[in-house]
Amino acid sequence: MRFRPTRRTRRWAIGTAVVVALAGANGPWLYRFSTNQYHDYKINQPGYKADNGHWDTVAMPKEFRLNTIHAALLHTGKVLLVAGSGNNAKNFDAKKFDTVLWDPDKNTFKKIPTPNDLFCTGHTQLADGKLLIAGGTKRYEKLKGDVTKAGGLMIVHNEDPDKPITLPAGTRFTGKSNAKTFVSKDPVLVQRAKKVFDKKTGKFLRTEAGLGRIYVEAEESGTEHETGTEDNYRIQGLTGSDTRNVYGIAQKLALDKKDFQGIRDAYEFDPVGERYITVDPMNEARWYPTLTTLSDGKVLALSGLDDIGQLVPGKNEVYDPKTKKWTYTKGIMQFPTYPAVFLLQNGKLFYSGSNAGYGPDNVGRDPGIWDFASNKFTKIPGLSDPGEMETSGTVLMPPAQDEKYMVIGGGGVGESADSSKKTRIVDLKDPNPSFKDGPSLADGTRYPMTSVLPDDTMLISGGSKDYRGRGGSNLHQARIYDAKTNTMRRVADPEVGRNYHSGSMLLPDGRVVTFGGDSLYGDKDDTKPGVFEQRIEIYTPPYLYKGGDHRPELGEGPKSLSRGGSGVFKSKDAGAVKAARLIRPSATTHVTDIDQRSVALDVAKTADGVRVTVPKNRNLVPPGWYMLFVTDGEGVPSRAVWVEVP
Repeated sequence: MRFRPTRRTRRWAIGTAVVVALAGANGPWLYRFSTNQYHDYKINQPGYKADNGHWDTVAMPKEFRLNTIHAALLHTGKVLLVAGSGNNAKNFDAKKFDTVLWDPDKNTFKKIPTPNDLFCTGHTQLADGKLLIAGGTKRYEKLKGDVTKAGGLMIVHNEDPDKPITLPAGTRFTGKSNAKTFVSKDPVLVQRAKKVFDKKTGKFLRTEAGLGRIYVEAEESGTEHETGTEDNYRIQGLTGSDTRNVYGIAQKLALDKKDFQGIRDAYEFDPVGERYITVDPMNEARWYPTLTTLSDGKVLALSGLDDIGQLVPGKNEVYDPKTKKWTYTKGIMQFPTYPAVFLLQNGKLFYSGSNAGYGPDNVGRDPGIWDFASNKFTKIPGLSDPGEMETSGTVLMPPAQDEKYMVIGGGGVGESADSSKKTRIVDLKDPNPSFKDGPSLADGTRYPMTSVLPDDTMLISGGSKDYRGRGGSNLHQARIYDAKTNTMRRVADPEVGRNYHSGSMLLPDGRVVTFGGDSLYGDKDDTKPGVFEQRIEIYTPPYLYKGGDHRPELGEGPKSLSRGGSGVFKSKDAGAVKAARLIRPSATTHVTDIDQRSVALDVAKTADGVRVTVPKNRNLVPPGWYMLFVTDGEGVPSRAVWVEVP
């Protein structure tokens, strides 16, 4: 009997043949599709989340997207996202400066008027909950070949001891020998001269000229306007004795690369009024500065490029929030730009060696302890890969009482392709502290992001093998480091790759937000220009998937806690609470977060809830607002309660 296929069988056979044919032609695509489908299935399983956590991208309306360079968590629970011009020269020329305030709980956004280009500013938390922001961008860099007008630094001298003088923008300087004219780009105040007398006899010795620094450019383009040697410059428009007393001196004025230039402007951001407030400017212009909060609530400003694009020559200064004034510290101490400098429990400062890298590669690079009151610096030995500290990350490991710091990854000087997979740990309570290697990363890693978590672990994520992700080298990896066991384990991979201009921070609900990423190129072959990463991604750690939806509850309690004092917070889960932490909110830029620290508190059960006690050391707990977390025996944290430590 001859077999005759049914209509249904014929359709099935034809369909199968088509699928087989398509599979042959599109095998790689089908493989990738099936692999991606399985990956999505796997990472969304409850068991996987409980072990590895989970990443989600924030739904952000297009009109609020920005190139987030800096971010800070405010005591209102909102996050300040600051771009300024966002490393975009077109935005700078158009004076398009962006700031957005984001509420993570409601996922709402609000644009904030931005008073200046706060691209590559410095910032830190103040004791009253405001955010101090100082420095930023005055001019963008121009690479050699893009510079069309010769220019550079003009030092203006004033030999008149009776008065200072202000020269407006557009002042013309003409060389006595070279007869070439250059024009100032900004106004400059030149201090009056100082009379110097013999301390013993009172006899007049000499007059020291007052000085002012200004950037000047040739009036026209072309190599013929360059100068090769030092010259004395007459200043046009002066009259009377000023023509003799006031003059300029400049070295080579040429078509060399012109670096970024900083500003002196400073602001406080008010989280309640949700606005910037102008305060007195710094004494020095700074681009890429670090701001570190001190135990008395004052703020130390370090390093940066000045208003002519040169490294600020070791002149560091302190801001007093009460007077809104800036004063210089004692002596000169030179650091590279964005140095990672932390307040220690003895009131001194720790410099880890992490930095952004502008400046000489042999000045201010060694890690150590700085007693800035006496201006004494003690180097700390043992650092592995010392030549690969640029773009490394530094974090104060939890709990802060242990005073152990970890330096993570990093790269070679400038645009070097070198990168380190090392982590280095130093115990500053050791009588003779020295760096020792911790667990290694899988790859050399520039720009690693680090956030301390309420269970005394740390999330390390992101970064790239090469400079600014060159060659498609972004690392879509995350790890959790356990300080108690000195071990590191791989957890869920982030979707978004991040490198230069990126950062992360802990949120009050126990999750971690990551932002930024400024790749130099947009493809692995480095043929397309990079696009700034505007997506925001949130990591939910494994502890939030333990025990179903239950987590310890922390309710009403005192709004402020004094050092050495206690406070009771209501909790129906008091019996389950095993630990409490005060975590200082983040103010993150270029992966390093000077502000974040997790302080262990004594905790005890009471009739109404839990009693927590704050350590007495003011250097350990600087004044400000903190997130108070409690955790159970499995490390599951409560939502944070905000408290102020005066």
